[in-house]
Amino acid sequence: MLSSADFQNRLIRYMPEQKPEKPDKAEKDAMIAEIRRLLKEKNAVLITHYYTDPEIQKLAEETGGFIGDSLEMARFGAGHSAETLVIVGVRFMGESAKILSPQKTILMPSLEAECSLDIGCEPEEFRSFCEQNSDRTVVVYANTSAAVKALADWTVTSSIAVDVVKHLAQKGEKIIWAPDRFLGDYIKRNTNADMLLWNAYCIVHAEFDAAKIEELKQIHSDAEVLVHPESQPEVIALADVVGSTSQLLKASQQRSARKFIVATETGILYKMQQASPEKEFIFAPTSSVSSGISCEADCPWMKMNTLQNLLEVLQSFNNRIELPDDVIKRALIPLERMVNFRK
Repeated sequence: MLSSADFQNRLIRYMPEQKPEKPDKAEKDAMIAEIRRLLKEKNAVLITHYYTDPEIQKLAEETGGFIGDSLEMARFGAGHSAETLVIVGVRFMGESAKILSPQKTILMPSLEAECSLDIGCEPEEFRSFCEQNSDRTVVVYANTSAAVKALADWTVTSSIAVDVVKHLAQKGEKIIWAPDRFLGDYIKRNTNADMLLWNAYCIVHAEFDAAKIEELKQIHSDAEVLVHPESQPEVIALADVVGSTSQLLKASQQRSARKFIVATETGILYKMQQASPEKEFIFAPTSSVSSGISCEADCPWMKMNTLQNLLEVLQSFNNRIELPDDVIKRALIPLERMVNFRK
């Protein structure tokens, strides 16, 4: 099992050195125009996560691409006719697209855009853990490498994790869960399943501070609190709604409150404001939980995706996701279960 100290050291090793610089308006407009042209010319589609830069999200919308959470991205890419999928997010999302569409070219603006959960669950250490607990069904979060998915029976996203584990528990199955320990704890409390939890966490969601949110609620007594289940238990306890990114977005549209305190990554603000311009969104306050790392609700790896490196990858067709055939074959089984799962 990964120790907390080893996890923090690994995070520091993989952290981006600095945030990318923003282009001026003329440069930005020129890049956007060229990206549009190349998407059409190369028969490529832009598939981006809610946590990426709003300008990239907007470009995906305007060019017939897609914005969504990792489950929705996987479904969209698998069903789209484009020969090339440009996955704007973090590396595991590109790998998932390749597993589901091995015949397609999968490009990413940056192959160094990682995820703290993927970093915290290396295949060989996880393989050893699974072998030591071979009587258990292995359920892994989508935020894992293709090699880890290849060790699993099920892959899930936060939007279906509780339902899948409840389904398995009702069949009497005991679970290994990896890698997010806070999401795992939330699932365990909501299913009463017998679960062994891996020891990693999302550095963005783990930073939300319950005491500070309590103070913010006193100032904004009319606000509802939207919380992602990768957050710590005391933060989840304050929520009016707990859910995946897509579920929180839907709640912000459908609930009658006019003001929301949002405990998820800052990139979601683009879609929340677009869907409900008359409502007010306040980001939940944070406190660093990792020595030497402070995210302030802003994923450093998601923000490695820029208009500049998006343009460059369309020009060069470098940064391709390639995976061994045997890994694709094994990882496809739990991924297809995820994509096809319905309550």
